[in-house]
Amino acid sequence: MKLGLFGRACAAASLALASVVAAPSAADAKPLIDKIHFLIPGGPGGGWDGTARGIGEALTKAGIVGSATYENMSGGGGGKAIAHLIETATTQHGTLMVNSTPIVIRSLQKVFPQNFRDLELVAATIGDYGAIVASTKSDIKTFADLVKAYKANPRKVAIGGGSVAGGMDHLVAALVMKAVGADPTKVKYIPYDAGGKAMAGLLSGEIKALATGFSEAVALAEQGQVRILCVTAEKRVADKPDYPTCKEVGADAVFVNWRGFFAAPGLPADKKASYIEALTKMYETKEWEAVRSRNGWVKIFKPGKEFKTFLEQQEKQIGELMKELGFL
Repeated sequence: MKLGLFGRACAAASLALASVVAAPSAADAKPLIDKIHFLIPGGPGGGWDGTARGIGEALTKAGIVGSATYENMSGGGGGKAIAHLIETATTQHGTLMVNSTPIVIRSLQKVFPQNFRDLELVAATIGDYGAIVASTKSDIKTFADLVKAYKANPRKVAIGGGSVAGGMDHLVAALVMKAVGADPTKVKYIPYDAGGKAMAGLLSGEIKALATGFSEAVALAEQGQVRILCVTAEKRVADKPDYPTCKEVGADAVFVNWRGFFAAPGLPADKKASYIEALTKMYETKEWEAVRSRNGWVKIFKPGKEFKTFLEQQEKQIGELMKELGFL
């Protein structure tokens, strides 16, 4: 069964501010935007965190933005950060909040009362495939090993993720296992507060496998800590061709996460236009290409009204899929 989906997620635990990243001295031209504050609805080490910091790095190194700061605000499945952005809107017009499909999923599940229509939609910026990974210390060497272990005793094969039950990582695990004949509602899923904590659970042996973002998996795979069993891409990622697709190893499931940026309601039109212009310019820079290729991200740029149309389509598609899988 082939299933396409745009989405990806992470929920988290604590509030932290990171240091300012200044633009390089080589940038002689005046930055388009003096500074941006990135609000991250999950903890350090997850997909949202990596996206905000990677894009902040590209914008500042390219001299498009003068400086960037980062704030991790966990809680409520991402709802705490959304509520904060809305409730303090008049003071938040220098802030961009990163988010992804969980803003759709969790509003459908009524985890929080808001949805994407309550925010100012700036742009979808990247895609990130899902990945199923195992620890290099595990006896799970291949995806076939994982399937064999699961079929022998499903209750002994826990698959973890950095999102709540019914969240994006859970959906990825369910989609992939359903593609090899498992009942997706019976996959033993262990939720963690964030991607970093989920990876720690994998390395400690608490879970057999982890459903996560490909970009998060690649960094640890290249450090020799995990094996990437399969990637939910239609074909191998050109920048990282060593890792097999799930289709190659017998699980015909295709999935790509979108990640993008939202602003507080009431954002002035000229401010929104400057954010979109900054992101558009970023796509043309070598600094962005370095960050993008390093993370194995897919280019997905949908600004303003195009972003809204895209999200409305996703809301319908994901709602239908979640009902099929028993999550709604």
